[in-house]
Order: sequence, then structure tokens, then C-alpha cells
Amino acid sequence: MLPDLRLDSSTAMIRRRWPQWWDWELELGPHLFKRMLDRGFSELVLRAMLEHSRGYRPDIVEGRWVIVTSHRRRTWEVIVEPDFAAKRLVIVTAYPYWES
Repeated sequence: MLPDLRLDSSTAMIRRRWPQWWDWELELGPHLFKRMLDRGFSELVLRAMLEHSRGYRPDIVEGRWVIVTSHRRRTWEVIVEPDFAAKRLVIVTAYPYWES
């Protein structure tokens, strides 16, 4: 049986069951800590954003994924990279999505 897979045509975002790595323990990368300070959010806020994620899509960097969520009534993107060996989900960065 094929998984339920739907694409949001405007963003090519995958809306289906989350992959196995979605429930893995989070690992916050060093780049993320600087961005948290620069962009004014905490680990607690980041976890809340991930809890309320709307979908995901492949990133331009192979092996990474863009998680689409919201914070302060704006769309945000969280870049993650599953570490299959350690079974951890590495959070690379998070930023508000600037619509053009």
C-alpha cells in the first residue's frame, strides 16, 4: 500500500505521515544557538514550533529537510538533518520565511 502523499502546489510541501526520524531526540547544532539569539527565540519556542508544524519538503542540501511551521503569526522554516547512525534529529537553523 502506498503512503498517503499530497503536495501543496504552491510550496511543494509534503503533507503525509511524518517520517521515522520525526520522533527522534533533538540535537541542537552550534549554528542554531547563534541564530536563536539573533532571531529572538528559545529552545522552548523552537520545540513548540516543531510541535505545530504544517509539513515538510526536501532542502536544497541533500539529506536535509525544511519543516514549515509558524511563530508570532508568521511562517517559519526549520532546517533539520536526520542522523540515522545516532537516531537524532539535528536542528540546523530556523528563520522566518520572507514572502516576495
